[in-house]
Amino acid sequence: MRSSRKRGVLAMALAAMTGLLLSLTAMGGPAHAATGLHVSNGRLVEGNGNDFVMRGVNHAHAWYPSRTAAIGDIKAKGANTVRVVLSSGDRWTKTGASEVTGIVNRCKQNKLICVLEVHDTTGYGEDGAATTLSKAVDYWIGIKSALDGQENYVVINLGNEPYGNTGYERWTPDTKSAIGRMRGAGFDHALMVDAPNWGQDWSGTMKSNAASVFASDPDRNTVFSIHMYGVYDTAAEVRDYLGAFVNAGLPVVVGEFGDNHSDGNPDEGAVMATAQSLRLGYLGWSWSGNGSGVEYLDMVTGFDPGSLTSWGNRLFNGADGIASTAREATVYSGRGTGSGTAPNGYPYCAQGGSTDPDGDGWGWENSRSCVVPGGPAD
Repeated sequence: MRSSRKRGVLAMALAAMTGLLLSLTAMGGPAHAATGLHVSNGRLVEGNGNDFVMRGVNHAHAWYPSRTAAIGDIKAKGANTVRVVLSSGDRWTKTGASEVTGIVNRCKQNKLICVLEVHDTTGYGEDGAATTLSKAVDYWIGIKSALDGQENYVVINLGNEPYGNTGYERWTPDTKSAIGRMRGAGFDHALMVDAPNWGQDWSGTMKSNAASVFASDPDRNTVFSIHMYGVYDTAAEVRDYLGAFVNAGLPVVVGEFGDNHSDGNPDEGAVMATAQSLRLGYLGWSWSGNGSGVEYLDMVTGFDPGSLTSWGNRLFNGADGIASTAREATVYSGRGTGSGTAPNGYPYCAQGGSTDPDGDGWGWENSRSCVVPGGPAD
């Protein structure tokens, strides 16, 4: 989400699917054993192998650095993830290493997975104030000390909406270069990459090149993030886009979406229902503090958790909403160790999600059924 409003775009035919459908077998295995949150068989899982499905909210920390209590308020509404807006200092006041440490600690105190993103890249090529993915990588390297050892709790979202509708053809090589520099600098975290076209990928650039971008990561630990606003105003568009990644065995989340926008009326019900049926993560935009005509995207009024807006109530309490579908990361609950009993009376699976080939949340161990922690049956 840009700080003022999303640029309206015309939907157009998506690019050919050849790149997306590259065989993952040909990509090879990870360069070394994954630590913490990582991609396995096209899905984001925790260090113990348990499936992790993001259900959460975006929070504009860079513009409201004093509103740190919002992280706890977001957790209290049922979220398991918060995506936090940071600044590299290229456009807004830099979020320093000690500040990032405080954010991560607050996420951990509230048992939330923390997705950290640099917002200064928003709309590069079209917005003259935006900066490059390369500059975002410089920022991450500069604050690496705040992130080392946090692989179980933090996903690094390299740069928000790193191209607008101009020059987006550079997205593929620039994203590969950014991933390579991060790995070369010693980051073992799960990385998240946003689509171009203000995050909405109406050109199909990310969709067509996701497989080659994933293969370029020596750790094979990159998650793709699509932002769904006016371009995704029908259920068919939502299903087709997300389904293409699932069918190709590539990890994808809806990193931003709303129930209304200046470029059209997104089908938020389809986003939530499709994400739930495909067991994909979603992160609504945004907790509070929107301005410049998009105040309708606030989930609460004036950062008051007791003042839900209609959008906030829909996201948290509606069908397929956060309150009913979010499952806390097992790194906080201690599940997934082979001990304990699920609420339905069956034992938890000792091997996490590795014994659940059909993804229904049930496994088979010791000649009996078991429940995958954090899965649909839990």
